[in-house]
Amino acid sequence: MTYNAIRSLELLRIGTGLSNVVFREDQEEAVRHIVEGHGRLLVVQKTGWGKSFVYFIATKLLREAKAGPALLISPLLALMRNQISAAQRMGVQAVTINSDNQEAWADIESAIHDNTVDILLISPERLANDHFRKEVLARIADRIALIVIDEAHCISDWGHDFRPHYRLLERIVRSLPANLRLLATTATANNRVMEDLRTVLGPNLRVSRGDLNRPSLRLQTIRLPQQSERMAWLAEQVPVLPGHGIIYTLTVRDAERVAGWLQSQGLNVEAYTSETGECRIELEQALMNNRVKALVATTALGMGYDKPDLGFVIHYQTPGSVVAYYQQVGRAGRALDAAYGVLLSGEEETEISEYFIETAFPKREEANAVIEALLGSPSGLSIPELMIRLNLSTGRIQKTMDLLSLESPPPVVKQGTKWQLTAAKLSEAFWERAERLTALRREEQRQMQEYVGLDSGHMAFLIRALDGEPGTIVPPSLPLLPTATNPALVQQAVAYLRRIHLLIEPRKKWPNGGMPEYGLKGNIPPEHQAQPGKALCVWGDAGWGSLVRQGKYRDRHFTDELVQACLELVREWNPSPPPTWVTCIPSRRESKLVPDFTLRLARALNLPYYALLEKNFDRPEQKTMANSVQQARNVDGSFAVKDMDMPQGPVLLVDDMVDSRWTMTVAAWRLRTKGCAEVYPLALALTGFDK
Repeated sequence: MTYNAIRSLELLRIGTGLSNVVFREDQEEAVRHIVEGHGRLLVVQKTGWGKSFVYFIATKLLREAKAGPALLISPLLALMRNQISAAQRMGVQAVTINSDNQEAWADIESAIHDNTVDILLISPERLANDHFRKEVLARIADRIALIVIDEAHCISDWGHDFRPHYRLLERIVRSLPANLRLLATTATANNRVMEDLRTVLGPNLRVSRGDLNRPSLRLQTIRLPQQSERMAWLAEQVPVLPGHGIIYTLTVRDAERVAGWLQSQGLNVEAYTSETGECRIELEQALMNNRVKALVATTALGMGYDKPDLGFVIHYQTPGSVVAYYQQVGRAGRALDAAYGVLLSGEEETEISEYFIETAFPKREEANAVIEALLGSPSGLSIPELMIRLNLSTGRIQKTMDLLSLESPPPVVKQGTKWQLTAAKLSEAFWERAERLTALRREEQRQMQEYVGLDSGHMAFLIRALDGEPGTIVPPSLPLLPTATNPALVQQAVAYLRRIHLLIEPRKKWPNGGMPEYGLKGNIPPEHQAQPGKALCVWGDAGWGSLVRQGKYRDRHFTDELVQACLELVREWNPSPPPTWVTCIPSRRESKLVPDFTLRLARALNLPYYALLEKNFDRPEQKTMANSVQQARNVDGSFAVKDMDMPQGPVLLVDDMVDSRWTMTVAAWRLRTKGCAEVYPLALALTGFDK
């Protein structure tokens, strides 16, 4: 097919909205390579180079030459809105099929079949959907002119955002005609990733690889172990930083907490996470239009978000790999001469990263337990049914099923809502890969800690880690930011963390399979539910968390300082109608710890304390129960109410730890069915990495 250079440049200018823009180095060559059909191409270019223009312009040129549609596979559909807008300005009819637009699927599928769609965008997970494969993909397979694999490093096992369903691409690519146009794009690929991509995409893969240096970035690392120190640093430095930016955290909970703290200091920031929901588009646009100083974000705002004039990217904790860090910090300074990329390192990041590494793959015993359960159920089991049979978390079961189903041949398949065994056995290669990747991720973690320890040469370190050639690097003329923190602000941050009171949502339904000991199932009647409750802190966290952990496991006694903190919490909470008495969750294992604390709190509140609940028998600790069903069953039948008169009025129900909320739910149900008024749960700490 003949390449039209004049039309190609015209499309670039229409797409960018800039009448005098020209192609960047290697950009036009990539478009020409695709259009003329010179074989499979991998484009490795830094963030902001314009990889999306390559495939949208190529698609438009192919369609104008009467070729079939293009298929783009990307993990970032929710963050491709600005790229799609640019494509539409060029007249490219780009549509997406994803879980957020189900109401439009029928119309989109009809348009695809009518050949009025130029490029279809899907996530890799869509390739596992039976309806999509049979009703959409199969009907256009022989007409597809171009396949684009965006963020292609995810194909690699080493990829920082390992998306299991990218493994399906290996099977699809092998089945493609050798002459079908294929473009893969990524901003980060070291030599190992490149070899993985050649294995999947073919040995004759042509590579267009650009310079990794980001001359506009002033990189800096600062160790501030305590969260309060980093929060104080942010409160002092963010207001005076030029422009607008992103502050990355490792967890949803930290994003919300840091955003709340900075808001309390008068900064116009917002949290952006996987739980932001429908507000995502609004927040992306708010940052794009400089209506907020910064978004405090998890990796939900990662690859794909394009604001060329971001003045800073700050990391509240260290990411797990150089690949992840380079991707994220590379959001800053694309169209600026100078921008900040600052990494703050804290003591909790190692524990968080270790959790992510440990939960990336199932353990052998977990996979064996799943297979054994399916072996006893030839008709298959759904995830909720597996939760009843197995003491594994929902996430662990789901991840196990996803990973096993992506093996070739797969030992499990999904039929409707149920998973079934196949004749295939799980190969030893699966475990070898899991062990290799786990070791690699620990090495990545070590490498990032080495980066944190640098005094200089940060950009050169990143480029070498990505197997690039640093050459001569001259940082932009921006002064390094202060590394010290204001002691008064640190104290304010500690006080803020100690004021954050977390909501304990009441459960409104009994678990799947019910509570056989109590004979309960279905909805919990409102008159038998707990009221919304409060937790003082997150287990082991900044603020009160470390003091709670110390009291539970070292001192076996909760301090009067925690009593005073809960007293202030209850006064600020001010539930209505107010509690008139206090009780606690009993424990046969630690019979005095919580009752002693509760008695002292009751005295401080000037309320009577009644030890009304009792445990019928010992059960394993709730923390050993891995999913909600198992946690519910663990307290099924275990609580009773003593044979004594029920005190009048609402009660404050106290426990040290809350995880699944089933202990509080069952205790509240027992009290309320015996005539108790409102039950207000109060816990010292919430647990878990769920946020």
